Amino acid sequence: MQVNFGGFIPLSTIDWRGRAVCTVFLRGCPIHCSYCQNEGILSGKDIRDTREIEEMINSSAPYISGVVFSGGEPTMQRDALIELARYAKGLDLRVGIQTNGMFPDTISLMLEENLLDKVALDFKSRFEGYSGEKMDCSFKFQNYERNAKRTFGLCKKAYAKNLLKEFEVVLTIFYENEQYIEEISQFIGGIPLVLQQGEHKILRLQEMPAGMSEGEYREKKRRMQEQYHPLKLDEIKKIADKLSRVVRIRTRDVGEIRYKGTGKP
Repeated sequence: MQVNFGGFIPLSTIDWRGRAVCTVFLRGCPIHCSYCQNEGILSGKDIRDTREIEEMINSSAPYISGVVFSGGEPTMQRDALIELARYAKGLDLRVGIQTNGMFPDTISLMLEENLLDKVALDFKSRFEGYSGEKMDCSFKFQNYERNAKRTFGLCKKAYAKNLLKEFEVVLTIFYENEQYIEEISQFIGGIPLVLQQGEHKILRLQEMPAGMSEGEYREKKRRMQEQYHPLKLDEIKKIADKLSRVVRIRTRDVGEIRYKGTGKP
């Protein structure tokens, strides 16, 4: 079977809390988030045979306890993902995925076959490019929201029955989407929550994007630096305080910490 391959990390201690894993990146994603760190594999092709990826996993197997499938959006490539997950399970490895939730049917099939041990659902807010109001949008937000909520429901049910051992929702936060963070926190209830520091990708660009003049690039980057700089740890804690729950906060500077909100705005 063929797979559109995005990359491979043979040993990672940050992609699955408490585990040493290898990470397989599958190319392609229907969403183009303003902050994506893997924009190089959102599109394009690098077609491989799944046996080649299986050999990569096998080479890491003596040193790891699990495999994480990320992207891009791994659940886009349903058949290849399922085949690779089966292979990992055959090596007695745990299987986790990082997903935006856009393809609940893939999640459903994997849960039915007991192929998932962890799901990290990167739940998007309207600010991140899906309402057509802020950033370039690749589809209507309502379509994403419907699918992501279905994915959430499937995982929540499996998690409650202990069929899915680990489940968490990841929210990438900016100044602009704080109100949606509170709404999503209420929606997910007691499911573990990670607040991840967002950084618009233009702030990291060293080269001028295609189709943008040098003047436009410099002006946009200057404006983004002034108005949309990444939230600092203390600022994220203030948002967490409004949620009245235990969260994990993830930033570039300090990594990940556990934090209990005060319940005070």
